[in-house]
Amino acid sequence: MRFRLSQKNIPILSTFLVFILLYLSGAFAYKGFFSLRVFINLFIDNAFVGIIAIGMTFVIISGGIDLSVGSLVAFTGVLCANLLSRTDIPPYMVIFICLLCGAALGLAMGSLIHFLEMPPFLVTLVGMFLARGLSFVISLDSVPIRNELFLSISKASIPLGNGIRLPAYAVTFIIMALIGAYILHYTRFGRNIYAIGDNEKSALLMGLPVGRTKIFIYTINSTICAAGGLVYSLYTLAGYPLAGTGLELDVITAVVIGGTLLTGGVGFMEGTVIGVMILGLIQTIITFQGNLSTWWTKVFIGILLCIFILLQRYIAARKIQDKNK
Repeated sequence: MRFRLSQKNIPILSTFLVFILLYLSGAFAYKGFFSLRVFINLFIDNAFVGIIAIGMTFVIISGGIDLSVGSLVAFTGVLCANLLSRTDIPPYMVIFICLLCGAALGLAMGSLIHFLEMPPFLVTLVGMFLARGLSFVISLDSVPIRNELFLSISKASIPLGNGIRLPAYAVTFIIMALIGAYILHYTRFGRNIYAIGDNEKSALLMGLPVGRTKIFIYTINSTICAAGGLVYSLYTLAGYPLAGTGLELDVITAVVIGGTLLTGGVGFMEGTVIGVMILGLIQTIITFQGNLSTWWTKVFIGILLCIFILLQRYIAARKIQDKNK
């Protein structure tokens, strides 16, 4: 029996191979790189990026895009910091308000995309400017977070031995990734996302709730992004209106490197997690090198992204050839 590799699995297998090669290269080149502390730091330093990438995976698999995530992170952080420092609203209610604001923005964008049939690129671009503008309306400066609950959450962690600890926000990233993978692979909603991304017209002919699903996708994505903004606030213990500038590009890059096709219909949450780890690995390798500018991170990520886009183009061309046979 001859083994045949499915084209849908090529991107995620390529992602996993790149991760292994990068990790082994760092381990052979730098002393102390191959350690539990370095590996755990990949989750710690990239937790908020990973959380936002989870929501973006849903969006891109459905054939859409969301450019508002970086601005929403800034808005959530500034709103949270101001409500905690200038009002007597309980911290749990502040968290709920921030998540509700994220859900409201996602609901509005999803409704515009569906009911007015507007391109996701333009709608989310408007959302990006709106969220960033509201951030500066609330505050022009960085606002520190001194709330006792937030301070205790930021310090909460799970001991792993040898003085290594896994913070609560890193645990949140891992749990949300597992939940996201379950939704994609084992629920009707997840199957609808794949169907819409593969061919929206066919999904309509099959009787799937395309409009409701698309609105729900953007609502969930913005809610998850707001949660990522809260995690970023815990990471920095501050809200800053310029936070998350360019973050949407890093998130989209992580999802694409993770094997999700920009044309929609193909993608894995597991690949997104590995994609986030690859971005963290590149940053870690440059840090260990010591004599390279941090801007080299963007150069290497750009090269890697170009390779994966070419790979996606090849897979799309093969897919068209198979359909024509």
